[in-house]
Amino acid sequence: MIPLADIQPASDWQSQLRDAVNCGEELLARLQLTPEQTGFSSAACQSFALKVPHSFVARMRPGDPADPLLRQVLGHRLELLPTRGYSDDPVGETGDAITHPGIIQKYSGRALLILSGGCAINCRYCFRRHFPYSENRNSRQQWHDALQHIAADASITEVILSGGDPLLVSDRQLATLVEQLADIPHLKRLRVHSRMPIVLPARVTGGLLASLTSTRLQPVMVVHSNHGNEINGEVSLALHKLLDANIPVLNQAVLLAGINDSEDALADLSETLFAAGVLPYYLHLLDKVRGAAHFDVPEEKGVTLISQLERRLPGYLVPRLVREEAGEPAKVRIRG
Repeated sequence: MIPLADIQPASDWQSQLRDAVNCGEELLARLQLTPEQTGFSSAACQSFALKVPHSFVARMRPGDPADPLLRQVLGHRLELLPTRGYSDDPVGETGDAITHPGIIQKYSGRALLILSGGCAINCRYCFRRHFPYSENRNSRQQWHDALQHIAADASITEVILSGGDPLLVSDRQLATLVEQLADIPHLKRLRVHSRMPIVLPARVTGGLLASLTSTRLQPVMVVHSNHGNEINGEVSLALHKLLDANIPVLNQAVLLAGINDSEDALADLSETLFAAGVLPYYLHLLDKVRGAAHFDVPEEKGVTLISQLERRLPGYLVPRLVREEAGEPAKVRIRG
């Protein structure tokens, strides 16, 4: 266990975050590409900004308009096309699901806390790209009320920190929150859903590890990687730091057209994750959020891909194919 005294007030990850690329033209110039080659649309970035750390850009292939990392972050003209069946809230996270500002309760025994409305990277397929974060920002008093809400519901045994990305908060803020959660007797686990260990591995600091391991709560880290090219030596080192602190690490991916919708891409992702100590957990069919229809992969193809992986890989390297449906008591597992 790392002592809380090791938590520092500032770190390199924060400066990297401030320096992130937020201009599509700049990103394309760095990769020696043009808007015509990639379908880039600055208009698509007006409603959902482009944002990507330099460390993630460095893993993209210059001169390749089909690079799987670039396609995840670059605003595309297809985002502007209206598509029937796609909405701002595809998984039912507004309305009755918000039981208190900043708290989403959809599944038995679990409460999701929105810690941040921002991310280190803006993924174009994000199911919360239209989420009303401005209505779910918590002041200090509101956080006190949220914790009281959780404390009053003995059925909640696990709290999930989410966002945006929950690891945008500082180590010290996170440590304070985790300590307060640990004071609630019926809580057993603390789950963190974050893309930052993948896109900004410098975020895995000693202070972060201390904040997650210095209480009785069992921490679990769920990261989000969609392609094996996202995981380089720096990312692998960050993931192993989590593992060395006795924090299990799982991965959730999204099945995305033109990015990972092939047997080889998914097999390589699973192998690369496991080499970094991470177990594949879920492979999500696309949530039908407005602006992301061009990423959709038919369910039938997803089933076929999982069948191919089952024949090629050991069972522990095959993620569960799932879809999230509004109103369902759990994620819906898709089987052939």
